[in-house]
Amino acid sequence: MKILVLNGPNLNMLGIREPEIYGSFTYKDLVSLIEDHCSDKGIEVKCLQSNHEGDLVDYIQQAYFEKYDGIVINPGAYTHTSVALLDALKAVSLPAVEVHISHVDERESFRQVSYVSYYCSKTIIGKGFDGYIEAIDFLCGNGPFN
Repeated sequence: MKILVLNGPNLNMLGIREPEIYGSFTYKDLVSLIEDHCSDKGIEVKCLQSNHEGDLVDYIQQAYFEKYDGIVINPGAYTHTSVALLDALKAVSLPAVEVHISHVDERESFRQVSYVSYYCSKTIIGKGFDGYIEAIDFLCGNGPFN
């Protein structure tokens, strides 16, 4: 299995940004957790983050050409605004799971809309970093490949 984990804007600021919502662990901590989990499971993983919508679109498209089996995506604020990310996911037709560290459904009303959820086979919210592990395991063990 080969999984791409994408993180959108401001996720590079984990540990600094609103720790009362996102916790005190850093983006580096998140990547280490994911890489360790995938290593234990024999899963090839690549973690990427960008604050730029076009870069995220490019990464999704590259996943198709680089033969990834699935995508875990936390689009950050682009969750609520980006039809481009939705269209990129639809274009590549790779299984995808949406992840949010916080309970976006309990936050501001504008955070109630997720464009990428129109494509993703599952959305995991409010489970912190563990949501990424659940998403990876879903794609590899209980998701579209089984």
